[in-house]
Amino acid sequence: MAKVKKAPRPKAVTPKGFRDYFGNDVTERTEMLHQIAGVYHRYGFDALESSAVETVEALGKFLPDVDRPNEGVFAWQEDETDWVALRYDLTAPLARVYAQHRNDLPTPYRRYAMGPVWRNEKPGPGRYRQFYQCDADTVGTASVAADAEICAMLSDTLETVGIPRGDYLVRVNNRKVLNGILETMGLGEDAKRDAVLRTIDKFDKVGVDGVRQLLTKGRLDGSGAFIDGVGLSDDQAEPVLAFLTSRADDTAKTLANLRDAIGGSDTGAKGVDELENIAALLDAQNYGPDQILIDPSIVRGLGYYTGPVFEAELTFEILDEKGRPRQFGSVSGGGRYDDLVKRFTGQEVPATGVSIGVDRLLAALREKGRIGSVANGPVVVTVMDRDRMADYQTMVAELRNAGIRAEVYLGNPKNFGNQLKYADKRHSPIAVIEGGDEKSNGVVQIKDLILGAKIAQNATLEEWKERPSQYEIPRGELVAKVREILASQDADK
Repeated sequence: MAKVKKAPRPKAVTPKGFRDYFGNDVTERTEMLHQIAGVYHRYGFDALESSAVETVEALGKFLPDVDRPNEGVFAWQEDETDWVALRYDLTAPLARVYAQHRNDLPTPYRRYAMGPVWRNEKPGPGRYRQFYQCDADTVGTASVAADAEICAMLSDTLETVGIPRGDYLVRVNNRKVLNGILETMGLGEDAKRDAVLRTIDKFDKVGVDGVRQLLTKGRLDGSGAFIDGVGLSDDQAEPVLAFLTSRADDTAKTLANLRDAIGGSDTGAKGVDELENIAALLDAQNYGPDQILIDPSIVRGLGYYTGPVFEAELTFEILDEKGRPRQFGSVSGGGRYDDLVKRFTGQEVPATGVSIGVDRLLAALREKGRIGSVANGPVVVTVMDRDRMADYQTMVAELRNAGIRAEVYLGNPKNFGNQLKYADKRHSPIAVIEGGDEKSNGVVQIKDLILGAKIAQNATLEEWKERPSQYEIPRGELVAKVREILASQDADK
């Protein structure tokens, strides 16, 4: 009889493009999302938690750089005709929700949503296939007051989570202005128009001269490779360059420059009027150009934007992987998308919204030193006698009932040193010890693990050596003493 071949053991590896999040990472994200939700709630937005799975038909073809709706997403076939997929953002599901429930929802409908999204794209450094987004949208009003409100709320959100004024800018533009520029160039809905849009999006990287070359005959990039140009004449390229360089020292001058750049385009003129209205509304709320700025270089890539677009950029410097200084860059973007719900209803439903990249914003807060220190773990009640587990559980219950995070060591208690190693790995601030002698005498030992570690690191620090790192106290004073030590540890941070 042939020997049955054992099935190979599964490999314990995270799938490519995904990552695992452990305790402190999850805690930091949860706390930041709670802060953001507080701002959104204050602005009158309601929470929405929609399905993580949508029909491919509902998701549509709005994922960038893909031709088929089930390309770029994680999709599977439910039956012979129907495909479903994990959502790739939180906006397409909102369009479906509003279209489905619009008779029961207020108009305008103001909602925020937070959660993971999935994209079946090639992963790279810092680019994952699953990541968190945090969105806020207003559906059902064409008023640019809704766009201005989103910009104000985004500014408030960044400052609330710990990005101070001066370290960020919310940049605002209008796709109608850009469409007006393209009209003056005689470009319709064709491939050349798309090539111009992609070139404009490179303005921050290549500058005016680089855009001019890419719009016309082409240019050599930094590696020496030649990049073909769009093929426009110098005269055709001029309106684009005038548009990109129209930003001035004050908003009024920027708007005047934009009016010159659009020529006689009615579409462009409407876009400039909307920007002027947004600027006035923000000024009335005391948001200055050091917070929110009209900036014609902001394009935004997704095809469904129909009006104002905005992007939050963090302006402070960080060092890249080669040690070179660079700005942190964008953490949020959005805009008006008046045609998205129309796919379901056949009628235009105006909408505007913004999405925050949660992981990038967390990374920015770490760079600013606002989060990222190792969080304290629970107080650990050690076990000196396994037959007295009830006593230790009584202690931990007292601590928890007093609002103190605590746990009993539940591993093998035979080696006390291993219990302290466990507490160290948990970043525990305090260990509670009660052996047989302590029990008989009605006392417990309280070990300050944070202070003990500091003394161990540098025994010459007299200021620490003068303070005891272990205390013997009456059993009845357990909670009070733990509170006292935790307070002193917080004061030393």
